[in-house]
Amino acid sequence: MPSEAPNHVLEFPGGYTRSVGPVIGRFLTELRDGRLVGVRTAGGKVLVPPLEYDPADGEAVTDEFVEVGPAGTVRTWSWVSRPLRPHPLDRPFAWAMVRMDGADTDLLHALDMGVFEEGADAPKTLRTGMRVRPQWRAERTGAIGDIACFRPEVTMINPQARLEYHLQPGRAMSRFLEGIAEGRILGHRCPVCEQVIVPMKGLCARDGVATTEEVELPHTGTVTTFAVNNLPDPRAPEVPFVSAYVLLDGAGVPMLSLVSGIPADQVREGMRVKAAWRPREEWDRTMANIKWFEPLDEPDAPYDAIKDFV
Repeated sequence: MPSEAPNHVLEFPGGYTRSVGPVIGRFLTELRDGRLVGVRTAGGKVLVPPLEYDPADGEAVTDEFVEVGPAGTVRTWSWVSRPLRPHPLDRPFAWAMVRMDGADTDLLHALDMGVFEEGADAPKTLRTGMRVRPQWRAERTGAIGDIACFRPEVTMINPQARLEYHLQPGRAMSRFLEGIAEGRILGHRCPVCEQVIVPMKGLCARDGVATTEEVELPHTGTVTTFAVNNLPDPRAPEVPFVSAYVLLDGAGVPMLSLVSGIPADQVREGMRVKAAWRPREEWDRTMANIKWFEPLDEPDAPYDAIKDFV
């Protein structure tokens, strides 16, 4: 069998040494000190990285150096899904042309979008026009590698929020939860406007009077208005899910609940629904006894019946 072809190596023993001159030298010195500068041309443009001449007309640049950045804008990019050993990062990244603030030309460098598995596609957040900043190395020597990479500016955060608290219900709410624990939905009738308030609160917000007359309501009602939610919620069966105000039959105030048993894009105002209760052995003094409301096989309620609650 033929022997395996040997590797070919191009090498400058002892390294390749060259003088950098006053323009490139100033650029590299500033890099070592954690700054990015460009040079102004006779025509007024700022070149980054700087050159000793204007590529547009070949004229020598001025001796005016301009600090640019620290942020810049991605002008174009190319995703590297499988980095090679010589690459600056050991995980998928992008080569990007970055226009630093205050510059008129682009700087080519690595753009780190975070930790991705080898072979991963470019993330949706990677786009032309995104704002980025350099990540400087702690130890710098005066080379373009003093910038380890560019990273996106922080434009969104997702803090994990959790608050524990204990709610002590009043007499009206306690009575309402007692009813829920028995599989009943109770409301209070206002002695003035005669509307049934559910959940019962012990007063009528409209008339400002105390309420004591209990009314047991059916477990059916009508969707008055709703919202489609695309963020996960432990109470919801899936994403997207619908939270809706449901006007129980005989009630004068709608109550907030989840709606399920139907695709989110098919929920509508006026849709007739019924309460879906959890198994009785799971009941407690909590509204979680009702998982959600689900569709009834009935015609939608007319708009006039719910227009005051939309």
